[in-house]
Amino acid sequence: MISHRDNNTQRIAALDERAEALKLKRGMGIADARAMHPSIDVVEADAEADRRLLEGLADWCDRYTPLVAIDGEDGLFLDVTGCTHLFGGERAMQDEILTRFFQQGFDVRAGLASTPGAAWAAARFHGDRIVAGGEEEALLSPLPLSALRIAPETRIRLESVGLRTAGAVMAAPRAPLARRFGATLLLRLDQALGRLDEAVSPRLPVAPLSVERHLAEPVVLTDDIERLVSRLAVALKSDLERRGEGARALALLLFRVDGAVSRIAVGTSRPLREPTLIRRLFHERLAALEQDIDAGFGFDLVRLSVLSVAAFDMLQGDLTGEVSDDDADIALFADRIRARLGEAAVLKPVVVESHLPERAVAIVPFAEAPQRRMPPNRPGRSAPPMTIYPPERPVRLFRSPEPIEVPATEMPEGPPMNFRWRRALYRVARAEGPERIAAEWWRKLPGEEEAPTRDYYRIEDSEGRRYWLYRQGLYGASQTSPRWFMHGVFA
Repeated sequence: MISHRDNNTQRIAALDERAEALKLKRGMGIADARAMHPSIDVVEADAEADRRLLEGLADWCDRYTPLVAIDGEDGLFLDVTGCTHLFGGERAMQDEILTRFFQQGFDVRAGLASTPGAAWAAARFHGDRIVAGGEEEALLSPLPLSALRIAPETRIRLESVGLRTAGAVMAAPRAPLARRFGATLLLRLDQALGRLDEAVSPRLPVAPLSVERHLAEPVVLTDDIERLVSRLAVALKSDLERRGEGARALALLLFRVDGAVSRIAVGTSRPLREPTLIRRLFHERLAALEQDIDAGFGFDLVRLSVLSVAAFDMLQGDLTGEVSDDDADIALFADRIRARLGEAAVLKPVVVESHLPERAVAIVPFAEAPQRRMPPNRPGRSAPPMTIYPPERPVRLFRSPEPIEVPATEMPEGPPMNFRWRRALYRVARAEGPERIAAEWWRKLPGEEEAPTRDYYRIEDSEGRRYWLYRQGLYGASQTSPRWFMHGVFA
């Protein structure tokens, strides 16, 4: 038996057939059960482990339909609309599911109907039944009120007035039922009978494109999996070409014969649909996860899904038939590194709309960086667009400017003659500037003091090293003297 704590009392949460034969029931106190049968074996419930197991079973059921939802603590909803013919019909599909679960050591009950409510009742109260369309009322009529999936307090109130079956509720006038027991009762009834639609929300998003291969002989080796990826990618390519799209995120699902499922996902920085490139990405990912993927007795189903798509821009080839794209090799290299080492392995600086040096650039993952695009050619415009050259910035910009000591300057508003930084004295040979940068006044909060103005100088010392430093504040603008800071180095 499985026990759980309910209001500071240990009660029976689940029990097997032998315990039921001893007249024990779910919800009975453990103390009462031990008083009746002192030798019973009781195990404490582990809700988190049960949840993980149920999610694993839901993953395994993806082989039948991508629309799998978790129902409570011990149930699954599978929307198999349009999928049953792939397995030989409704009866063949249900028998296969029950057989496979039994081989894995699970005692499973299943029901198939045109409505989720009727299927739920067929599974819970019959165990193995297929309800044809229009037979929902005949199925529900003799069943107890719990078959309607109503709250326990509502069920108790209905039983107190003599309504003990779903058929009795169906025969009763609807208006008094709604006034006395609420609209939820009639909602559940109408959903089960098909008068109102009931949506099944899948636990995972449904991929817009998927291809799969059922294998007569399970595969174990990584090389075999990569070859299957290539074949599946070829099938995906035609669908992507027809839609004019490319894949931005792909997932490889490996269904093991004993029920375990491995999900392997890769992302692309640019829309992709070339099978060779897709195989390279999964080669890197499989190499990184080789120690974590347990093939067991092999995988008998392999599925390749496109999780995210984007418009695929066609490029014009030259006379030799080759397409010139300088960024393609860099993007593929970055994608392969990310597939092996993770999303944060490759970062890219991007320009931000701010004139302050520490805010002008942000470091983002390579896939999230905006792609460089050529401006469209417009008729009537023959002149090339004007090129704007940004101001020169150092190769290395410090995260936080470091204070320096400036003993003297050529003039109050001029560059320093020498400075001390990190306990070393540097003599200035050449200087260029200033480049004045004021604070962003629109970011200043009400009542906050405005940040001082900065005057930046490019400095070269006597040994040829170049630095980027600035003076914060102006002479005579306040009672405090300006301060000097080192913000970066050029070389």
